[in-house]
Amino acid sequence: MIEQLSDEEAARQERHKKRIEQMQRSKRRQMLCRKFGPPAAGVILVLFLLLWAAGTFRRPVESNKNDAGQQADGKTVEIKEEFFSEKAAGAFLKAKALPETSAALEALEELCSHKTYGAITTENTLKLQDTLASGKEFFSKHAVLIDLDSKSILAQKDYKERINPASMTKILTVLVAAEHLEDVDDLDDTLTITLDITDYGFRHKCSSAGFDKDETVTVRDLFYGTVLPSGADAAVGLATYVAGDQEAFVELMNEKLEELGLSETSHFTNCVGVFDEDHYSTVYDIAMILQAAVDNELCREFLSAHIYTTSKTQQHPEGIELSNWFLRRIEDQDSGGEVLYAKTGYVEQSGSCAASYAEGKNGKGYVCVTVNANSPWRCIYDHSGLYKQFTGV
Repeated sequence: MIEQLSDEEAARQERHKKRIEQMQRSKRRQMLCRKFGPPAAGVILVLFLLLWAAGTFRRPVESNKNDAGQQADGKTVEIKEEFFSEKAAGAFLKAKALPETSAALEALEELCSHKTYGAITTENTLKLQDTLASGKEFFSKHAVLIDLDSKSILAQKDYKERINPASMTKILTVLVAAEHLEDVDDLDDTLTITLDITDYGFRHKCSSAGFDKDETVTVRDLFYGTVLPSGADAAVGLATYVAGDQEAFVELMNEKLEELGLSETSHFTNCVGVFDEDHYSTVYDIAMILQAAVDNELCREFLSAHIYTTSKTQQHPEGIELSNWFLRRIEDQDSGGEVLYAKTGYVEQSGSCAASYAEGKNGKGYVCVTVNANSPWRCIYDHSGLYKQFTGV
């Protein structure tokens, strides 16, 4: 039995090693594409224009080309207008056929496939004061409420000032981790909790999911443990599983910030939310990160859970019951709509924080982020009050 377990552990470690190596190769390709992709796309477009002007692509097509645009001696691919929409080249390339190469297509997909996020202030954006229109006191020192359908900022309070995101950091942690899983079967893979993993949270006095040293837990448990109780042990374990260690994982987090267009105003030094002068963001940026996370199916599963019990282990034969305190308590508040996803945070420098997503009775989506309320309950009151007043649901 021991020998069998040893073989299974060796196989798991080998599989994990190969997955990290694959992730690192993918990371190098992405970095090269982001660095050289835009200028390369520009050069390709200029060359295409020159060749078009010279008549190269206006020559009669040989008779061996079929109606679907496929040639007998080589493949071609029709580039649709919407494929280039974000690069403003669709109008020119519409209905044109270009030689298919895997490198070119991968580069173009990398350039054009990312959804952009953003919201703007309007003449109707309200600058929040210390009291809401309802007469309720507003406690948070930084806040933003965004209508995701119109991409407009409904209300804000110092929404672009630098803040420490505390454990709202973990929204990006689960998003990056989810994007680096090969498939949902990876959720059943396991990781053995090490002393380095538990010690990080202990040294920084962080909240914990409750995993013990040498306990073997599933990746699914790590995701839920990162979100619901905001466990540092779970977050560092998740980072270790994905990238080998927290430092390498933080690189992936900052790359994601760059991809989202937030790297000038946000920068993370850890995956937990521990205070650091170089670990910073804004409530606006956190709202964009939450929106990106809500667009990810796996992240929605974890950010929407109210209660979860971890897998049974030798250390915890009944599992560990985890709870999202914010979601369980805001559902009792009169906020008009329904708050579906949320992640809280706290460090002394930022007070009580939270990022939440709500759906109104009209089916519209809203994101609210607040920082520096003086208690968890008052943070909840600020979210429910903002949703009630400004979403009209």
